Amino acid sequence: MAAGRMWWVAMAACVLAGGCAAGGRWVELGGQRYQVEIADTDAERERGLMFRDELPAGHGMLFIHEREEPQAYWMKNTRIPLDILYFDEARRLVAQQRDVPPCSLGDACPPYPSNAAARYVLELNAGEARRLELRDGASLRFGPGIGDVKAH
Repeated sequence: MAAGRMWWVAMAACVLAGGCAAGGRWVELGGQRYQVEIADTDAERERGLMFRDELPAGHGMLFIHEREEPQAYWMKNTRIPLDILYFDEARRLVAQQRDVPPCSLGDACPPYPSNAAARYVLELNAGEARRLELRDGASLRFGPGIGDVKAH
């Protein structure tokens, strides 16, 4: 019985802390915690947030690359406007592409480059970077388990 109560207490604490949803994967940026999906394979990075009609508030997608190098993302078949945030190996914000519009032009969609070496890319709903007043150099913190994810 005591073990059962402890489990409920632990679950309640997890839910209140915001660390249980989305498989418990989260990042923290600008004092805000976001539940994230991880894209760490070529196929997952290529698909990204394509064909989705919404990204719930407080959620995002974290792309993990094998190497720190200049990155370029595009919005091919992406239906929701996004902020694309680029972070270096030390998880410092090195570039921002804010309020990037959806694109249904296929291969004619423009790229949104980092113009700086980046290893991690965080996509959030458009307007989040402005709301958080993000500046280059902002630190991205990973929740438990994300640091163990390796890009393929």
